[in-house]
Amino acid sequence: MTPHHSLDDPRWLDRRTFLAGTAALSLTAATSSIRGSQPAQKYRVAVIGHTGRGDYGHGLDEVWRDVPQTEVVAVADANEQGLAEELKKLDISTGYSDYRQMLDEMKPDLVAVAPRFLDEHRDMVVAAAERGVRGIFLEKPMCRTLAEADEMIAACELHGVKLAIAFQTRYSQKLPVIQKLIDTGRIGQVIEYRARGKEDRLRGGSEDLWILGTHMFNLIHHFGGEPQSCSASVYQGGQPLSKEHVTEGNEGIGPLAGDDIHARYRLASGATAYFDSVRNAAGSPSRFGLEIFGTQGIIQMYETGHLPECYFLRDSCWSPWRSEKNKNDWISISSAGPGKPEPLADQGLHGGNVLAVHDLIAAIEEDRQPLTSIYAARTSLEMIVAAFESQRLGRTVSLPLENRQNPLTMLGEPKQERS
Repeated sequence: MTPHHSLDDPRWLDRRTFLAGTAALSLTAATSSIRGSQPAQKYRVAVIGHTGRGDYGHGLDEVWRDVPQTEVVAVADANEQGLAEELKKLDISTGYSDYRQMLDEMKPDLVAVAPRFLDEHRDMVVAAAERGVRGIFLEKPMCRTLAEADEMIAACELHGVKLAIAFQTRYSQKLPVIQKLIDTGRIGQVIEYRARGKEDRLRGGSEDLWILGTHMFNLIHHFGGEPQSCSASVYQGGQPLSKEHVTEGNEGIGPLAGDDIHARYRLASGATAYFDSVRNAAGSPSRFGLEIFGTQGIIQMYETGHLPECYFLRDSCWSPWRSEKNKNDWISISSAGPGKPEPLADQGLHGGNVLAVHDLIAAIEEDRQPLTSIYAARTSLEMIVAAFESQRLGRTVSLPLENRQNPLTMLGEPKQERS
């Protein structure tokens, strides 16, 4: 049986465990160690954006300034005014309206595929891979369909390209602390994961599932293992989803519907995961985040980024006040451990991007997959699409899905296939 160390016992989180499996360096250490000696290689970076069609994502154009091993040499933007503004912003002079021409002429080592809109991701990634770049940093979510994801993976595999997706929280120095709490049994056996989106007036429901659920699914996949099945219910205006509800979604998502979504997943670890989002049901402060429920306690993670807000409660009834013998308090989780002051400055999404890029470069040099690889990106997409496929077929579906297209384009068709 694994011994349970006191939270005040420094043995509960040794340095080796803290660093294992993550780019768990402070941003200062991650950059200063490189500045201390001249890097052997300078990676040439090309940035692809599209003003008015997702712009430059969540800082995927600016992250390179804090990665001394890299140098942005060109940017592509089909919007003339947007391109001019971006060149000024990045303080460079080489710009293109056609990203393919940029890739052909500049021959970059690394490419940032930055637009938030999904509809160009497949083409941009495949074009970069086919032209022999070494690494790609991609804005989330991955793409519109599993068929597109499969094509992106095939191109990267064929040309030996490493791709990392911008799931910034996966690189947080708090994740090894949470993993240690789980591994040492501090919350007992993990039996359930619960995730919610922001549930605001505009995005709540299906758009929440796509835009914010992708982060939550990456964390669930990381902690709970491969998703094996999904059972979901999706409603629009209180009615089960039908083809009459389907419209063109925002941010290049494609056909979309649903303002009330409830999805359940069976994970390889044996635990069950849930994602729920109801439009206009947002709380204040936001409930957006992930809760991990064990037989002896709970871990909570709110929002996303470099150092998300995290808490730990050791209580088997999941309430700090129900049991007289278990009147425990919630304990804040820092990168130094539960109940410890946070030694790092929170760098938000930018901080996660910096750690992600350092890990991408390390993955290239060590010939391994990044922590948030193209395969992890596809798994998150698979969990999103599975909710709609389960609703379409009216039953639990197995993952990976047989259907690689958008299920919402198939509503009303005969339900013949088995997943």
